[in-house]
Amino acid sequence: MAKKQKSRTIAVRLISMAMTGFFRTMIRPRTHRPLSMMKYDPVVRKQVLFLEQKRSKNK
Repeated sequence: MAKKQKSRTIAVRLISMAMTGFFRTMIRPRTHRPLSMMKYDPVVRKQVLFLEQKRSKNK
């Protein structure tokens, strides 16, 4: 039996660099580089940098 083909997109978690614990979930193409963007963090009520969290191999 053949292996199932991997999805073209993956769901990633963007973590606030204000260290508030707030995160956003986004979908990006598997082939793109990791996401980083300025978004609003409601905990500190400011726009802050959000970086993609490293995925762990453990489940």
